[in-house]
Amino acid sequence: MRRNLFFLLWVCVCAGILGAQETVSEIISETISDTMTPEQQRLVRLKKFPVQIPAQRMTEQLLLPQSGLENPAVIDAMKRIPRHRFVPPLHQSIAYWDQAIAIGHSQTISPPYIVAFMTEQLAPKPADKVLEIGTGSGYQAAVLSLLVKEVYTIEIIEPLGNQAEKLLEKLGMDNVHVRIGDGYQGWAEAAPFDSIIVTCSPESIPQPLIDQLREGGRMVIPVGERFQQSFYLCKKVGGKLQKERLTQTLFVPMTGEAEEQRNVQPDVKNPNLVGGSFDEVREDGSPVGWHYVRNTEIVTVNDAPNGQKIARFTNKPEKKQGKKPEPKSSLNNNTANNTVNKNQIPPEPQIIAQMLQGFALDGREVSKLKIDYWIRGQQIVARRGHVMTPTGIISFYDENRRQIDEILLGSCKGTFTWEKVSREISVKPETREAVLLIGLPFAAGQLDVHNITVGRAGDSVSE
Repeated sequence: MRRNLFFLLWVCVCAGILGAQETVSEIISETISDTMTPEQQRLVRLKKFPVQIPAQRMTEQLLLPQSGLENPAVIDAMKRIPRHRFVPPLHQSIAYWDQAIAIGHSQTISPPYIVAFMTEQLAPKPADKVLEIGTGSGYQAAVLSLLVKEVYTIEIIEPLGNQAEKLLEKLGMDNVHVRIGDGYQGWAEAAPFDSIIVTCSPESIPQPLIDQLREGGRMVIPVGERFQQSFYLCKKVGGKLQKERLTQTLFVPMTGEAEEQRNVQPDVKNPNLVGGSFDEVREDGSPVGWHYVRNTEIVTVNDAPNGQKIARFTNKPEKKQGKKPEPKSSLNNNTANNTVNKNQIPPEPQIIAQMLQGFALDGREVSKLKIDYWIRGQQIVARRGHVMTPTGIISFYDENRRQIDEILLGSCKGTFTWEKVSREISVKPETREAVLLIGLPFAAGQLDVHNITVGRAGDSVSE
């Protein structure tokens, strides 16, 4: 009798499980309708975008090891969006590296980790309505589209906005709405929003965005001076924003009315760095003044040439890779048109140990730049596919933020004690800004860097 009762209960449990599976199957197979719950609608959208092999490698090998990402839904979305579709053809070979990429019109697509980080700070829910300021190529909106019910995104540059809208439609992201206009004003007709994400930097938070955020809603926004910005997580409580400073960053400025209201302008005649001695660190341990810090720690030593604080960059040697299997058929999903040329996409994402800092530089005022810093290395070798092992790269940009020059600094290899890198670099007249990268962009091993200074050649330099 007991055996028969147990068998009957087991049949009921199995029937329940199969019934639940059948329900999920039915949800996935049908199109989205208003009768579905937000979670059911999200499941349907996920079906359009199976996990992409390069995006999965990028997420698991680059994004997750940096820590801080904990939301399973956000992590899953990052594995499904084909990032190479959102960058120009010329840059598709580096689409799954954790770095910003120029997309034309003086704009960039943010590094994947920054996209995931900002998205997770929003704590997105399936029923949410989200406003994005700064559509760009549409990548951030695409990630959000798999997580929330509606995405409203505004782009001030018409060609970029039109291009992003066409791509999002082609990929079947029917819950993303694109508008061409000044993001400073928000999207009043669609307000209030459960959350707002801003992918360009104003000096202060625009009041219209505060007004259009619902009570209890969240906003993630980079705020600050042109080359010294921080992410802020804002929560609306009692009609006002409660602000929490997160980490340092560098975004293109919010143009339009936000730029017209900027009070602090950079000194283009006197280029310099903030925090080149590494004496000050933030709450998270990152050096003041630097952003996109990867595989880096600030440590105290007793044998540095000028002081005790150094930046230590560590990049592990690559593992030998065996023959890789052919991509699965899910990589060629016709519904989303996700076809990827395996010759264009690197087999593994590029791991980097670095930190960056941007600064103003007017080539009409400064004809030559001087850069000094100390380095020490242990077992430094070039990464696969690279010959040079620079310890720094400085990139120069014109008034439209087009890269016009790139100079490698301090190439080294092996193990060596402290030595000084000192360069004087000619600055082209069309230069309006520069970005300095310090670290091991193309190498593995351990690099110590100490006391970085930048200034006009021939002038005394200071931090």
